[in-house]
Amino acid sequence: MPERLTEMLMDTWTPLIILWITVLPSIYMAPMNQSQVLPSGSSTGLKRLTEEQRVLNRSKRGWVWNQMFVLEEFSGPEPILVGRLHTDLDPGSSKIKYILSGDGAGTIFVINDKTGDIHAMKRLDREEKAEYTLTAQAVDRDTNQPLEPPSEFIIKVQDINDNAPEFVDGPYHATVPEMSVVGTFVTKVTATDADDPVYGNSAKLVYSILEGQPYFSIEPHTAIIKTALPNMDREAKEEYFVVIQAKDMGGHMGGLSGTTTVTITLTDVNDNPPKFAQSLYHFSVMEDVALGEPIGRVKANDLDIGENAKSSYDIIEGDGMDIFEITTDAQTQDGIIRVRKPLDFETKKSYTLKVEAANIHIDPRFISGGPFKDTATVKIVVEDADEPPVFSSPTYLLEVHENAAINSVIGQVTAHDPDVSSSPIRFSIDRHTDLERQFNINAEDGKITLATPLDRETNMWHNITIVATETRNYSQVSRVPVAIKVLDVNDNAPEFASEHEAYLCENGKPGQVIQIVSAVDKDDPKNGHYFLYSLLPEMVNNPNFTIKKNEDNTLSILAKHSGFSRQKQEVYLLPIIISDSGNPPMSSTSTLTIRVCGCSSDGIVQSCNVEAYVLPIGLSMGALIAILACIILLLVIVVLFVTLRRHKNEPLIIKDDEDVRENIIRYDDEGGGEEDTEAFDIATLQNPDGINGFLPRKDIKPDLQFMPRQGLAPVPNGVDVDEFINVRLHEADNDPTAPPYDSIQIYGYEGRGSAAGSLSSLESSTSDSDQNFDYLSEWGPRFKRLGELYSVGESDKET
Repeated sequence: MPERLTEMLMDTWTPLIILWITVLPSIYMAPMNQSQVLPSGSSTGLKRLTEEQRVLNRSKRGWVWNQMFVLEEFSGPEPILVGRLHTDLDPGSSKIKYILSGDGAGTIFVINDKTGDIHAMKRLDREEKAEYTLTAQAVDRDTNQPLEPPSEFIIKVQDINDNAPEFVDGPYHATVPEMSVVGTFVTKVTATDADDPVYGNSAKLVYSILEGQPYFSIEPHTAIIKTALPNMDREAKEEYFVVIQAKDMGGHMGGLSGTTTVTITLTDVNDNPPKFAQSLYHFSVMEDVALGEPIGRVKANDLDIGENAKSSYDIIEGDGMDIFEITTDAQTQDGIIRVRKPLDFETKKSYTLKVEAANIHIDPRFISGGPFKDTATVKIVVEDADEPPVFSSPTYLLEVHENAAINSVIGQVTAHDPDVSSSPIRFSIDRHTDLERQFNINAEDGKITLATPLDRETNMWHNITIVATETRNYSQVSRVPVAIKVLDVNDNAPEFASEHEAYLCENGKPGQVIQIVSAVDKDDPKNGHYFLYSLLPEMVNNPNFTIKKNEDNTLSILAKHSGFSRQKQEVYLLPIIISDSGNPPMSSTSTLTIRVCGCSSDGIVQSCNVEAYVLPIGLSMGALIAILACIILLLVIVVLFVTLRRHKNEPLIIKDDEDVRENIIRYDDEGGGEEDTEAFDIATLQNPDGINGFLPRKDIKPDLQFMPRQGLAPVPNGVDVDEFINVRLHEADNDPTAPPYDSIQIYGYEGRGSAAGSLSSLESSTSDSDQNFDYLSEWGPRFKRLGELYSVGESDKET
């Protein structure tokens, strides 16, 4: 009781003592700290300083103060006194004026300008602002001149416990394995306090559990939650609701507190074995159940969950271990019993099995708790069912010769009814497997007979299906496959493997192998084929060819002599008899065609036709073809050359070929060459009245089309040609598609008033030999050179 009273007194007076210690020094001792401080060696203050000292030494302020403190959340009837400012220059008169500036000056903090007392006018919150920086200065009240330099000081807001702890991350969720030992870590919680953590105990937190005992505990200072009770079983209780409290002031009375919740879930461990719901199970099954079909389910329950509850089932004892099997259903964790082998009611009517369920995942920590397995007994009763007939063999293989007679028996199948009340069986052939109906079966005894002839060479195997049906219940049907192999008999004669055609060289030698032939036989004797070759009796003494049997069952054809000639005989036919070794033997006659050919010296066939003799000796058909090709190519080149020459000699201007009038060229004028003679269409001059158009030139291809001048009306015969020529000259000069010919052509018609007359030889009635050109020199220097040329020509002719 005394201890409890002492604790109560401490909780009551402790805050008051703290308030006394923290607040009163700031109120009453602050003025004491504002004592006057004078410079060293001075007793009369700043007034006695000499002028030299004011110049050489730094001036010191005459009053200082320490930090001031003000209690937060103070809400008295009067403003709270924070502190007092005082200077040694104040003689006590009212000539000193104190000025305050800085954070909150004039609003939060107010100074008495006469006494220097500073009061807090508002309620302060340290969590909003922890300290204020202000500047104080003493000035002369009359002149407002500063008496001291300004000085900064700090007013700190002193903390009180006005904030409760908070769990910002709550509520919490945690897990811990079941059956954990005491002291197993569960989780850690954290609370925060907005109060000053370095001043007092306002932010010193202590944690405790309000709800959740005695299962869990918490460290008071670290807030670590641990298990406090051993062997907590998830199967008994899985979830716990724990309330955690955080209290400031070190947990003492008067402190503020906050709470949060922690939901703790026990996780499962494999601490429980599987357990069958019953120790004995009964099942019944029909004997005709299909293999793999489930016939029953067993279940071993496990209080655990997830992987810890999974079990595997197995048959460990019983008389049906090879008949039945048990598997695990992954979804329901049931044990499914299935049939592995066919059941037979007539053979065994019941089975007894012992099945075991065992956990797959075992926790070694709890293995001492006992075996994590359980067993149960399963009894299975087989019920009788109407079963289909059963053949004496699952398959049948029969053999028959291909020459077997119709209706002959080739084999037999048997079947019986396995039921206690045996039913007669009827047999039939599934005609889908015997579309050609080659076989029949006796419905009573199952004997299979031949219905149509067989041919091994056409089909060696026949696969049919025999159907057995109970006469008392037609729904009970069984099927069995029957394979029938057709055995070979010697019923095919051998023949050449392919159509052979031999080639014999004219320059061949006696005894030379002409051809090697082989034979085939559709039959398949057991010891393989062996063929005999011979010539027809009338060909035994064949003067040209002979045969030779080879060891590889082939035949070689040889020539008896040389000197075969295509002109004498081009083709020889050699009949050959081929016999097999069957019983009885079969034979056939095949004819070999031998063609006489011309060959090279090394025996290579070149030609087998008689027409080849018309070729020169040593000249092959390929060479003759090459020569003919060269001749044809030369002819084509000549034709092309002649065509090009004819095309080149065509006149450049389209004109009448019947006109043979010549162009007379003036040689005293520089011309443009041979093309100047083609400058104008002479056909126009022949009939100037009938042409008013323009003829295309063949020597150039104009870039743009020149349209001749229109409007020239036909003129009657006998008009002046000078005007016609001038017009044509003007058109030629302005034609952009015509070359720039620079010569003027003088035609046979000289025009009216010409003293020389016509110079055309076409109009002359005499020949060149009768003409005398000496008169040309009399026409002047322009015709003198022309006369000399013609005179020289005449003298040359005479010479």
